[in-house]
Amino acid sequence: MNKYNLIFALIIASFTACEQVGNPGDMPDWGKDATIYEVNLRQYSEDGHVSSFATHLPRLKKMGVDILWFMPLHPISMTNRKATPEIMIEEITDKEEMKKYLGSPYSVSDYRDFNPEFGTMGDFKKMLKSAHDLGMKVIIDWVPNHTGWDHQWIKDHPDWYTQVDGKIIKSPTLKGEPTDWFDTAELNYDNQDMRKTMISDMVFWVDEIGVDGFRMDVAHDVPTDFWKQASDALFEVGNIFMLAEGQEPDQINNGYFHSDYGWDIHHIMNDVAKGEEPASSFDEWLKQDRSRFNKGFHMMFTSNHDENTWAGTVFDRMGEGAKAFAVFAATFDGMPLVYSGQESANRKRLEFFEKDEINWGGYAYAKFYKTLFDLKHNNKALWNGDFGGEPQKIMTSNDQSLYAYMREKDGDKVVVILNLSDKNQNFNLKGKGYAGEYRNIFSNEKMDLTQEAKLVLKSWEYLVLSNK
Repeated sequence: MNKYNLIFALIIASFTACEQVGNPGDMPDWGKDATIYEVNLRQYSEDGHVSSFATHLPRLKKMGVDILWFMPLHPISMTNRKATPEIMIEEITDKEEMKKYLGSPYSVSDYRDFNPEFGTMGDFKKMLKSAHDLGMKVIIDWVPNHTGWDHQWIKDHPDWYTQVDGKIIKSPTLKGEPTDWFDTAELNYDNQDMRKTMISDMVFWVDEIGVDGFRMDVAHDVPTDFWKQASDALFEVGNIFMLAEGQEPDQINNGYFHSDYGWDIHHIMNDVAKGEEPASSFDEWLKQDRSRFNKGFHMMFTSNHDENTWAGTVFDRMGEGAKAFAVFAATFDGMPLVYSGQESANRKRLEFFEKDEINWGGYAYAKFYKTLFDLKHNNKALWNGDFGGEPQKIMTSNDQSLYAYMREKDGDKVVVILNLSDKNQNFNLKGKGYAGEYRNIFSNEKMDLTQEAKLVLKSWEYLVLSNK
């Protein structure tokens, strides 16, 4: 039996056993201490080509980036293409005006092709090799919930889509709620042929192109039994990393994904930054999270393409606390994400449907992120999931505005103390286990942290201490 027959035999077998608990591949060894970086290729350079992005690989490697996540690289449908969140380009009469609207990358017209806006598949493979040569991994955004209206499946297999009164519905729903994604058509996961072809297209990118995994768009709205089928096939082909956009315990606990989004804790960060929630809110999140998840870990972030465009930049949402919350995201739990432009302290919302190049400036925060990521690589306490240490709360004399914790693994220890307020704080630490000799990772100065230590932190100031 050749390789592809074996893969499809596995896919077919999984359809008959999808009710069983999955047991797919373990977390790749290269992901145990990894960081992740989201690439918005359209806005990354003047031409938006993948070959132009490739020139940034050395600086991203130096900054400590391990995994590059590319937003969708596939061609974008012209039919029903959006110009703005509310209107389609067909509604625009000025032909020159129409040209500037490039559509949503999440309106895919062909899963096996490469968007000419970004160059060629050959250009991508060349960049991929360069990334691999630097020891970096590359995952791509996959859109399994829906396709664009130009996808060949619309013509050849209309039964592969959700229909009402014999017509494919415009705009999918999410958890039964309508969306305004009228540039996409919802796929029908009751159709087993569609499932098998979808998985075959994913296998193509791993086996033929050489990518190292996927970020699965709206994974929470795709049936969980499909993720068993997909993960069984994909883990058979490669030692890949699977990231879900969602927070579904069944998808993580059964091992179909290694990681998902830390959406809930992200929203708490925004609320704490605004003074709407106390810093101690993170305690309840941790308690609830551990009761729901027993495997894998979350991707932690202060921004991403959705947040930046629709909710505002990190400075809009977190103000002067942006760096303090970046420290939190990089050290508290899970795998930290940096979105394109954050290393240059980007202060504008990037357009979603048209060209809006990032103003790179002088990479003002690159050293900041490098310091955090070097710590993650070198101190086991901060490694991902079970590879790292569990966060342990350190009490302070003001848990409304301050948040302190320790993580420890195999003798490695990190202590983080954050002032998550716009007021200077004089305070004491309370508890046991954290005392010892440390190095301040940002000043490189030694510090002897004692029990009941008396400390002062300025507004939004942070202290990150390592025993290595």
